[in-house]
Amino acid sequence: MRNLSNSDWSAIEAPEKERSCQRSFSGIIRRQDRDSIRKFYCEVLGGKITKADPERDFLRLGENFYIGFVYGDVPDESEFLRTARSVWLEIKSDNVEEMTQKILDFGVRKLDIPDSHLYFQAPGGQVLRLVGINEDLSFYEGAGEGPDVAKVKEALKKEAMKK
Repeated sequence: MRNLSNSDWSAIEAPEKERSCQRSFSGIIRRQDRDSIRKFYCEVLGGKITKADPERDFLRLGENFYIGFVYGDVPDESEFLRTARSVWLEIKSDNVEEMTQKILDFGVRKLDIPDSHLYFQAPGGQVLRLVGINEDLSFYEGAGEGPDVAKVKEALKKEAMKK
């Protein structure tokens, strides 16, 4: 069964030739999160560790998206990453229901965002959004009707008050 397609992680491409984005992400992560990061990204999302040493891991998701985790003695910034000032990565699945269940069964923190998609915080703090491979996401790109901004702001305010 295929959950994540090879092109799922290549969605970060600028439409104009003079601009480009890398198909990678990296971050400095708390050392104690290493085991849960490896388990989640490899066992749940199907990633592969391409290189590892005592201070870092390089993982590949799909055919061409890479994540570099550098481990260190850094503070936990999970709370910040759940705020509207953070960005999220988008993952696509050809079986959203099954992937949603796998993700939630792992025990990630589900974020309460008034949107039909699953937003969650993966081990290490990164926020991800799960969408369908063939889903029309044009309104997220500024075309068509988008989510109710007032509801999104209210949900984020409620999330901040949980602290």
